Amino acid sequence: MLASLGLVTVLATARWLEPDPRGFGTHQQLGLPPCGFAQRTGMVCPTCGMTTSFAWMTRGDFARAWRANPAGCLIAPLFGLVAVWLMAGAMSGRPVGTWTFDVPLTLIFVAGSGLCLLVWMIRLGLGRVLR
Repeated sequence: MLASLGLVTVLATARWLEPDPRGFGTHQQLGLPPCGFAQRTGMVCPTCGMTTSFAWMTRGDFARAWRANPAGCLIAPLFGLVAVWLMAGAMSGRPVGTWTFDVPLTLIFVAGSGLCLLVWMIRLGLGRVLR
């Protein structure tokens, strides 16, 4: 139940934030500092633009979300689906469609992390630097 509420809170926060028009930096509205990796290297990090992508996705603007961080376009809706699945499991007292929560959640985490790294490598390969 708590994990489901956590995912919903992330999406609600993304909806509350105003997406930064640069395509990154939206997280700074939460009082967080700018990306240290980006400041030191001038290049995007694996999650640069993720908060902005989530903010655009919660507004239904896929194109702007994609430009901010393509991985966020897939991860944001996945958060919603996983939140519903976790809530259904909490309400029924057992995972829906599987024997355990551990294996599916681990696979989702590994796939999401891999997606972030793949997108990052593509962005770096294309010479993506911060504007």
